[in-house]
Amino acid sequence: MAFERLISADSHIVEPPDLWQTRIDSKFRDRAPRVVRRGEGDQWVVEQDISVGSIGGPTQAGGRYVNLEELKLAGSYEESPAAAYDPHERLKAMEVDGVVGEVVYSTIGTRLYTIDVGGEFLSACFRALNDWTAEFSKPYPDRLKGTGVISFDDIDEAAKELQRCAKLGLAGVVIPAYQGEDHHYDQPEFEPVWAAAQDAGIPLGMHSGSTRPGPGRIGSFANDASIRGTSAFRATQDYWVRRSIAAMIFGGVFERYPGLNVGVVEYELAWAPYFIKQMDMAYTEHRYVTEIRFKDAKVPSDFFHDNVFVTFQEDELGIALRSVIGVDNILWGSDYPHRESTWPNSRKVLAEVLQGLSEEEKRKISFSNAARLYNFS
Repeated sequence: MAFERLISADSHIVEPPDLWQTRIDSKFRDRAPRVVRRGEGDQWVVEQDISVGSIGGPTQAGGRYVNLEELKLAGSYEESPAAAYDPHERLKAMEVDGVVGEVVYSTIGTRLYTIDVGGEFLSACFRALNDWTAEFSKPYPDRLKGTGVISFDDIDEAAKELQRCAKLGLAGVVIPAYQGEDHHYDQPEFEPVWAAAQDAGIPLGMHSGSTRPGPGRIGSFANDASIRGTSAFRATQDYWVRRSIAAMIFGGVFERYPGLNVGVVEYELAWAPYFIKQMDMAYTEHRYVTEIRFKDAKVPSDFFHDNVFVTFQEDELGIALRSVIGVDNILWGSDYPHRESTWPNSRKVLAEVLQGLSEEEKRKISFSNAARLYNFS
C-alpha cells in the first residue's frame, strides 16, 4: 500500500492571536486568552497573568526531520505556518503529506482545561473558539472536520453547547480527559452529555493535556520545566484517561448509550492492551467487588471494542498488539502542525510502523476507520 490517501484523526489548528479578543462576550474580554511577547517568543495568558503555553510547538512542523537539536519551546506567530489557521493553505500542506482529510482539534483551547478557571467564563471561551473552528472547517466540509470543546462545570450548558456544535457542523467534541476526584464519569450528573452525544452522532474525544486541575496534575500541557515532576507527568498522562474510560465502562455508560463513541486522542496505543486485560480481570476474577453485571454476558473489553477508539502517530509496540486493541478501533493522526508531527513524512512513517500488516488492516488504520467515525464522504 502506497499511503497516498490518508486521513489524520488528530491534527490541530493554531488559534489566531485575536480570536478571543474579538469574539468572546464583552464582559469577559479583560480575562480572555490573549497573546503577549516575552523574550524571543509569544505566550498565551489568561486572567491577569496565567500562562497557558507558548507558540513555539505549533510553529515547527517538520523541524524534527531537519535538526532535532534546534527545536525550541519559544516561538512567535510570525513563524507559524499560514496552514495552521488558514483552511485554503491547510489543504496545500495536506497535499504535501498525502493527507486527504483531517479531524482538527484546538491547540490553546484544550489547554484551558488545565488551569484553575471555570464556570461561565470557561464556557464563553469555548463558545467563541467553537464558532471560529466551525468557520475554519466550513469551506471544505469533506476534507476538514473541526471539533468543538465543552466545559463540564455546568452539565446542562455542556449538553446545549454540544448540540450547538452539531448544528455548526463540527464533527466531534472534546471533553476533559479527567474531570476530577469528585466527578468521575460513572456519575449520573454526566448523563445529559452522553445522551446528547449519542443523539447527535458526535464522537467525544479525550485529548492529551486536557485534565482539569487537581492533585498530581500539572497544567499548561506540562511544558514548564521549572515545575518538579513535569517529565514524569507527561510520561504517565494515560493514567488519568484510563481512570475516565474505566469509570464509563464499569459505570454502565456504554450499556445505556450503545451508540456513544469516545476517543482517546494523542496517547499512542501500547497502554491500551494491558488496560483492556486488567479491566476484564477485575470484572471476571473479582466479581465480589465489581459494581455492575453486564447484560448478554458482556465483559469490559466488549465495550472498549464497541465504543472506544484510540489514535497514534508512530507506536510500533501498540501496532504489534493491535489484535488486543482491535484494528477497527485504531486511527492514525499526524498532529500537524505541532513540533512532534509526522508531517511531511507521514507516508514514510506509516510504511515503517505498519509494515507486515495486511492491506485491509493498513487501510482501516490509515483511512477508513476515521472516515467511518467522522463521516468523511
